[in-house]
Amino acid sequence: MAENVPPSTPPPGPPPSGGDWAKSTLWMVVAGFIALNLALFIHTCRRVPAEALDKAGQLIQKTGQALADVASAFKRGSVRTDFISYATTISGQQRLQVATLKQNELFIRQEETTTGFGYIPLPDVVVEARAPIEYTYYLDLNAPWEFVLRDGVLHVLAPPLHFNKPSIDVSALTYEVRKGRVKTTDALDNLKASLTLMAAEKARQNVPLVLENGRRQTEEFVQNWLARSFTDGKQCHVKVYFPGEKRPPGWETPLKVGEGGGTGAAPQ
Repeated sequence: MAENVPPSTPPPGPPPSGGDWAKSTLWMVVAGFIALNLALFIHTCRRVPAEALDKAGQLIQKTGQALADVASAFKRGSVRTDFISYATTISGQQRLQVATLKQNELFIRQEETTTGFGYIPLPDVVVEARAPIEYTYYLDLNAPWEFVLRDGVLHVLAPPLHFNKPSIDVSALTYEVRKGRVKTTDALDNLKASLTLMAAEKARQNVPLVLENGRRQTEEFVQNWLARSFTDGKQCHVKVYFPGEKRPPGWETPLKVGEGGGTGAAPQ
């Protein structure tokens, strides 16, 4: 009688060769690389819509600003507001400096002397001071500014010119007695005390000397504002007037859209 002999377990096969192990490792690296890139791709897809919308919004905003022209600014009635905002940002203060004048000034002071001994009249004392002085002139941005647009020309009525405290070069300041020998010290002291007021008076007298330069500087400043703020700003010319000067025709009459080839708003 034959015995039931259990089937023998086949002997284990030979260990995997070096080539099979390298292939397995390579596939593991490839799979990990794919999984990492897939995760990064999903994260990027989540961020793209928000970033794209944000950039698109900024682009639309900039485009809308760039499409504005001078006429539309007059329609909105924001010309003066936009200009003052621009001027304040550029200058960093509420004053727009438009002219500087440097001059060697001569200041003369004459004082009468009292009678001397025996009621003998004494000669007057005349003293003088010489010094280089720098005068700085500016326009007040908070003062009224008026604008009229007509025939492609922006007419600007600027406020009057003001000046800062004159800057006296004390290192080059000299004094001299031109006449008299009595009480010259008192006369010189009085001249020194009044030098600041005399320099301010000189600054007022020198306004006509800087008026045209101030006009050119203001026109250039307004022109730069137009060029940067409006698509047609470079095509719009600028003329600046100061108080007391003759204004262009029609300034006192409110302008309407299309009148005179442009859009305007007359000052109230």
